[in-house]
Amino acid sequence: MCGIVGVVGSRNATDILMQGLEKLEYRGYDSAGIFVTGSKNNSLVKSVGRIADLRSKIGIDVAGTSGIGHTRWATHGKPTEDNAHPHTSTSGRFVLVHNGVIENFVELKEEYVADDVFKGQTDTEIAVHLIAKFAEEEGLATLEAFKKALNVIKGSYAFALMDVETPDVIYVAKNKSPLLIGLGDGYNMVCSDAMAMIRETSEFMEIHDKELVILTKDNVEVADYDGNRVERESYTAELDLSDIGKGTYPFYMLKEIDEQPAVMRKLIATYADENGAMKVDENIVKAVQEADRIYIIAAGTSYNAGFGAKMMLESLTSTPVELGVASEWGYGMPLLSKKPFFIFLSQSGETADSRQVLVKVNELGLPSLTVTNVPGSTLSREATYTMLIGAGPEIAVASTKAYTGQIATLAFLAKAVGEADGNAAASDFELVKELSLVAQSIESTLSEKEEIAEVVAKLLPTTRNAFYIGRKQDYFVAMEASLKLKEISYIQCEGFAAGELKHGTISLIEKDTPVLALISNNEEVAAHTRGNVMETVARGASAITIVEEGVAREDDTIVVNNVHPFLSAISMVIPTQLIAYFASMQRGLDVDKPRNLAKAVTVE
Repeated sequence: MCGIVGVVGSRNATDILMQGLEKLEYRGYDSAGIFVTGSKNNSLVKSVGRIADLRSKIGIDVAGTSGIGHTRWATHGKPTEDNAHPHTSTSGRFVLVHNGVIENFVELKEEYVADDVFKGQTDTEIAVHLIAKFAEEEGLATLEAFKKALNVIKGSYAFALMDVETPDVIYVAKNKSPLLIGLGDGYNMVCSDAMAMIRETSEFMEIHDKELVILTKDNVEVADYDGNRVERESYTAELDLSDIGKGTYPFYMLKEIDEQPAVMRKLIATYADENGAMKVDENIVKAVQEADRIYIIAAGTSYNAGFGAKMMLESLTSTPVELGVASEWGYGMPLLSKKPFFIFLSQSGETADSRQVLVKVNELGLPSLTVTNVPGSTLSREATYTMLIGAGPEIAVASTKAYTGQIATLAFLAKAVGEADGNAAASDFELVKELSLVAQSIESTLSEKEEIAEVVAKLLPTTRNAFYIGRKQDYFVAMEASLKLKEISYIQCEGFAAGELKHGTISLIEKDTPVLALISNNEEVAAHTRGNVMETVARGASAITIVEEGVAREDDTIVVNNVHPFLSAISMVIPTQLIAYFASMQRGLDVDKPRNLAKAVTVE
């Protein structure tokens, strides 16, 4: 969701900015723009649509040594060139890009810049006019004008500001929205994601909330809003350019689906030694042992992953697990148990809704763990503990390997805690062996892509509606499966507990309505789910079954290898990921960049 790039002191600023914006396309956006300045001229170019549309408007005269760029995901105002970033002050002296939402933009406009003429409807344009007012009308230096604006602005933001009178400086500030400084040789950069600048550098510096940075080609000065200098070490990003390329794949999503067996094996190497003993931080284990309830806070796919791990966590830790939707808990924390332990699941580690809850958890002095795919991310830095998925960059908007990686990571935590407690079920659970079998099961399913594509071609090319159903653990997989299908194919799909269909929703079943049933290896549950399938078929549904081999029949559509019940949410979801992929592809849609969606949701 929205992306910022900036560079100061480089001879090829335009190229760096455009390459950076292309690396940020995965985040979701509807318009883009760059501002480039040098010794001869200033250039502002903006476009609605893709980065390719912006690139087509950039001539050879758009060149300079410094600049800022942005991909916008519309919040205030429609996707138009006037609303696209960067935004300028009336005089053109100040240029600003911004991620986040300014909560008091209406009040700021009425109090400070009511008489100004605005080109668009964004809160960002009001912010740059505000800075200009403090500088041009009150005579403040740029830094002081920026500080004064920051002190009256409320909300979430990541700002990169340029003053054309000092083109060799970029002013940067953040609150709640992610932002990094990239360190180069004779040039420095700012970006909202390390991937945007990994071609130029692997050395980055974090910026914390309510810090202001003055960036020049040879220096990075960090201070809080009161002017107190901050010293901070840089770190090396563990990314490789080959990790963020599609290779021979048509879409990132398919590449990332195929990477899941490797993710399982990497997690084994990370969290277990050669003898199968757990290598989970003892401090995390102890903190979970001391808890009387585990609260998993997440959003979207990560929320579904929490449900996928719930039964396993409760069985192995003997501790109740409660799931919370981050966007709801941020505004209404329920009554907590006496000794809660919070787990935050987030692929990006930058989910604004989850961070809002984490801030409250920290204020209460409660222990927390972030399970994320991105080291050094905000949730990772601010939680008490972190466990990394280590799945490598996930570029496609629809999350796949992060979902399965989150469940697998929680499996290591659950087993480690259970063994420390002397839980017999945990000791008997041979996680390394079972997760290896999961990797094999995934590979087996991936070998059947052509058959799954044929199933999709018969069932989903023109349908408007579909249902996933399942019971027990399969219900949780159905939730994730339906989310995948709806978010990239735009088929209205719902995941239901199979037995709940007949309590009202079965009225939606019409002739040829697709019903996709998930049936894992539990004979009693399987029999009931099959009965629910027959109820829908009797009302005209076109049904397919995704079944573990232990309860499979000859007429089942897709058969999945048996795995341990604690891990079935991983192997059972794989065919549903492929179903979503092929449904989107067969409809001629952009699989990796579904409409209206963003990869990292960085506004509340």
